[in-house]
Amino acid sequence: MALIEIYHVVAASRAVASGQSIKEGQIVSLNTSGEVVIQGASNVEPYGLAGDTKSTSASSMPGIVAGWQNRVSDYFDETKASAKMTVYHSGGEFATDMFHSNVASAAVMAKLYAYNGQLDTQVAQSSTVVAYLVQVDGPYPSGVPGIDINGDQALGGENSNTYIEIKLVI
Repeated sequence: MALIEIYHVVAASRAVASGQSIKEGQIVSLNTSGEVVIQGASNVEPYGLAGDTKSTSASSMPGIVAGWQNRVSDYFDETKASAKMTVYHSGGEFATDMFHSNVASAAVMAKLYAYNGQLDTQVAQSSTVVAYLVQVDGPYPSGVPGIDINGDQALGGENSNTYIEIKLVI
């Protein structure tokens, strides 16, 4: 799972609740202590997009093999040094592969909502619009010369190199 920052407005730094495993690009909420948690049934109101990964098993950087790690001592936890996570909110444009399958058939400018930490076209947990779809799903170029996409190699990722572009509105 991945998040590609195209433009962002606010990059907040928030403490992460203990026991959380959050992948970069997931939709996060705040718990009653003001700590970052994955958006879901217990914390339905979305706060923003996770800009870092807090994991014990895999990296979530775009185009990176899951076993790659930024620093060996941190073992996939990009929040280890500060116990804080970057959370993007208040606008911006992003490419992400953190969406449910129904988003793949959505039209440009479709409203996207949060459902268990991922973008969805249905209002299932919160009626808050998280983003608008500005580019339908498809491969994303890596910037590395190759033959897959407009002269670039495909970026890759856990979602078979399928990304959407969104305009964040929360």
